[in-house]
Amino acid sequence: MMSHTVKDWKELARKERKGADPETLNWSTAEGIEVKPLYTEEDLAAVDHMGTLPGFEPFLRGPRATMYAGRPWTIRQYAGFSTAEESNAFYRQALASGQQGVSVAFDLATHRGYDSDHPRVVGDVGKAGVAIDSVEDMKILFDGIPLKDISVSMTMNGAVIPVLASYIVAGEEQGASRAELSGTIQNDILKEFMVRNTYIYPPEASMRIVADIIEYTSTEMPRFNSISISGYHMQEAGATLVQELAYTLADGREYVRAAIAKGMDVDAFAGRLSFFFCIGMNFFMEAAKLRAARLLWHRIMSEFEPKKPQSLMLRTHCQTSGVSLQEQDPYNNIIRTAYEAMSAALGGTQSLHTNSFDEAIALPTEFSSRIARNTQLILQNETGITNVVDPLAGSYYVEKLTADLADKAWTLIEEVEEMGGMTKAVATGMPKLRIEEAAARKQAAIDRGEEVIVGVNKFKPTKEDEFEILSIDNEKVRDAQIARLKRTRRNRNEEACQKALDNLEQIARSGEGNILAGAIEAARARASVGEISQAMENAWGRHVADTQTVSGVYGSAYDDDKRFSEVSEKLVSLGKEAGRAPRILIVKMGQDGHDRGAKVIASAFADLGFEVIVGPLFQTPDEAAKLAVAEDADIVGISSHAAGHLTLAPLLVEELAANDAADKLVICGGVIPSQDYGRLKKAGIAAIYGPGSNILDSADDLIALLFERLRGRNR
Repeated sequence: MMSHTVKDWKELARKERKGADPETLNWSTAEGIEVKPLYTEEDLAAVDHMGTLPGFEPFLRGPRATMYAGRPWTIRQYAGFSTAEESNAFYRQALASGQQGVSVAFDLATHRGYDSDHPRVVGDVGKAGVAIDSVEDMKILFDGIPLKDISVSMTMNGAVIPVLASYIVAGEEQGASRAELSGTIQNDILKEFMVRNTYIYPPEASMRIVADIIEYTSTEMPRFNSISISGYHMQEAGATLVQELAYTLADGREYVRAAIAKGMDVDAFAGRLSFFFCIGMNFFMEAAKLRAARLLWHRIMSEFEPKKPQSLMLRTHCQTSGVSLQEQDPYNNIIRTAYEAMSAALGGTQSLHTNSFDEAIALPTEFSSRIARNTQLILQNETGITNVVDPLAGSYYVEKLTADLADKAWTLIEEVEEMGGMTKAVATGMPKLRIEEAAARKQAAIDRGEEVIVGVNKFKPTKEDEFEILSIDNEKVRDAQIARLKRTRRNRNEEACQKALDNLEQIARSGEGNILAGAIEAARARASVGEISQAMENAWGRHVADTQTVSGVYGSAYDDDKRFSEVSEKLVSLGKEAGRAPRILIVKMGQDGHDRGAKVIASAFADLGFEVIVGPLFQTPDEAAKLAVAEDADIVGISSHAAGHLTLAPLLVEELAANDAADKLVICGGVIPSQDYGRLKKAGIAAIYGPGSNILDSADDLIALLFERLRGRNR
């Protein structure tokens, strides 16, 4: 067999390309990693992880020796909507159809520690997750689901104490002792301060909660994972894969330190820490990311000198990307999710959630959920990928990617260390701003067509497909929740409940005792999620974040771009005719903390020449209207991600009218199904921009609307 060199390949490639250097085919990723068209054994000369085996340190090839050949990953679909009754029915059907565990999505009112009767959550109850107000709701949620046998994952961070306490009490009353409960609670508050924003208390108090949960579960709940350290929401907020990898592991290091500071032995809890990563469309790099994560976590945990090998292992759940899903040509999302799921499997995930194709538009239906679940069943049972441990091992490309990702992530991890750790880094706002810069850069690449999204900025369909969406009657759900909440309060021993709440507040104030242990007693006395949260808020206060935005990043991608200049010049002309630059207020109402879209729009519009004001998170329609008047905004832009638009947007229009500001242009953007456009426009919304909307086109459209209004007034 003839032996050829890289030099031979380059000569042949030049002939094929009519003399062009093959190095022009190199691709630089968003992470700054140079990807070549050809990899050979030479690229692995400096890679020092070669030769490792699965099940052995540093666990790069998997935490278990046999991996999927011994047991496939767990199919764990994340779901929750409307009421506990409806979510329970969904879980039971999913379990009967092949799902292997329950993963609970809570509504935003619950996430933020509010009961369903609180005035700040009128548009949030039962939207984007299930409403849970007390143990009574939790018991219904798991009715007929044996908690002794079924593993339960709960994505909860802000109100983690009352939710976990209510779950424990519901389990006990079902007949499962604390020691028999298995599953995972996310309990990752640092990530919330960076990206998702469903925090409640200040960082220091929040870190105490994390440590108290780790302490309690390590002694009382041996089958339960006390924390799931999440990079998922970082990538969803726009983080590069290197940022997601580095900041997630840096968060993990901080939580380990917090537990050790409580006097715990590292081997008592480290084996039940878990991680949660997002899997996007960069197929091979996502698989390499999971391998690099295991390598780096072993390096980090070695610093703490554990005695058990299990303390050095990174185990992870993964979820296919929500941000890669598109409203346009939505059946393409089924294909995207399938490739992302295979990437996660080839990277060695321990459990997986596959998104439904309609989640860029609304909550998933039973039809779309079945396709998402079956995607995993087909991967496990029809493709053969579970027969071989780490099938990508030895790939020149994947092994080099693994090493490159690990090196670049470690540089960021060390930068965080130099700042004093992740808690201090988060307090400066540095990681959040870095992620927002990456998000603005990515959006510019999409808008310019440099990053192809099939059906959105290339290969667009000539007509859109219509399909059924799931719509939640927010008012009906809220009424039902309030009625049950009233019954619970009426039937409880009020004196015992108040005594338990007072005790919990004292534990929070004094720094002595375990917060979760105190909350369990309050939940048993039928204190509500909101009341338990309020007891801690009395001691610590409620955190309010500073609003910061990046500038120059989106615009810099359009240097010397004719289209960008044309829109900017139109804006200048509008400003001259109006007497000042047009002013847009961007608002987030309700308890929806997902602010990627709002921040990207703020950055891009400011670079174009709009005067941009970004309102604080979690406003009520009344607060947003008053701010619009105070700032003399011409446009009020509502950013909606969590399905509250049909309630909150019309209320804002009413509040503006009540404040003599009905002339302001009100627009909506975000995850809004086209089926809702008519109702929103009837309510007074002037324009709607769904997922995939081009920012320059949207800005141009708004400038035309403002010119029309201005000239109409001057006639």
